[in-house]
This record gives sequence, structure tokens and C-alpha cells, in this order.
Amino acid sequence: MVVRKLLHAFMASTIAALVAACGSVPAPRPEASTAPNNSSGRVSADYFVLEEPEHSREMVIFALGLLDTGYRFGGRNPDAGLDCSGMVSYIVEQVSGRRLPHNAAQIADRTRPVSLALLQPGDLVFFNTMNRPYSHMGIYMGEGKFVHAPSSRGRVRVERLDSPYFRSRFDGARTLLADS
Repeated sequence: MVVRKLLHAFMASTIAALVAACGSVPAPRPEASTAPNNSSGRVSADYFVLEEPEHSREMVIFALGLLDTGYRFGGRNPDAGLDCSGMVSYIVEQVSGRRLPHNAAQIADRTRPVSLALLQPGDLVFFNTMNRPYSHMGIYMGEGKFVHAPSSRGRVRVERLDSPYFRSRFDGARTLLADS
């Protein structure tokens, strides 16, 4: 009986990990040199882009308004709780009226990479927290800080990118702004 309960618990946690809202690996994006060019000579890609640049700043303000919201695996509603990608997709939808997937790896796949040196408030930061790329994410707010919905301690909060934990797990950054 005890073995059966342990096996059931193990299988349930394994299934939950497989369908994790924040944790599949994105398909590789073509490098800029191999992406198709449009007639203007600029590299084009099918990235999700906010229509209004001020939406990026509004995302930060909205995220700060969610501080201390409870964590919920698979959650994308602040009343019921949020997970990392649920928080980001919820904020983007509230600010822009457009929807991103509820999956960190899929969001990374659909957004344009940006270097750490060019990171702006409202850009997205990604981390490898579960031994797989893009398994966690947050919204960069400036001054080396980001807002995210972590499962530990169970509340939306602000962290530093240069903290030992996140610095060692940083996977990259993406922007929702058009390449100018």
C-alpha cells in the first residue's frame, strides 16, 4: 500500500513536470545571417512585437502592482495565483490586448533576443532553473532587477539579476519591442 502511494505520488509529480507551464525547450531560431531578408535589406523574423513602445514601460508598472500575489502552478489569473509565464502572458494581454503563450520556452521562441548590455525595462529575462533552458522567466524593471513569480516562498517578487542564484542560471533576454 505504501509503495503504491509512493509510486502514485512519483507519477503525478513526473506528469506535472512534463506539462509545466514554464518549462519546455523552444525550437532553435535561425541566426541573423540565415534569416530571410525583406526588400529593405533588414533581417525579418516572425517575432511577437508590442505595437506601442510605451507598453513596455506599462508592463513594469503592471508587474509591480502584482507584487505579493500568490504563486499557483499553471496560474494566469492574479485572483487565483500566477506562475512565471502566466504572469508575463497576463500582463502582456492586459497592457496590449494581445496574447502570448503560457509557456516560458514558447515565449522565448516567439520574442526577439536582446543582449544583456541593451536590456531595457519591460524586456523579458529567462533562466534555467530546472536543468532545462528557458524554464523560468520574469520582466526586467531596470537597475539590474526583475519581477517574477517564483514557486519558492510563493509570492510575486523582485530579484536582482546579479544574485548568485540567478546569475548562474541566466539563459538570456528577449524584447517585445521592434528592432529599430
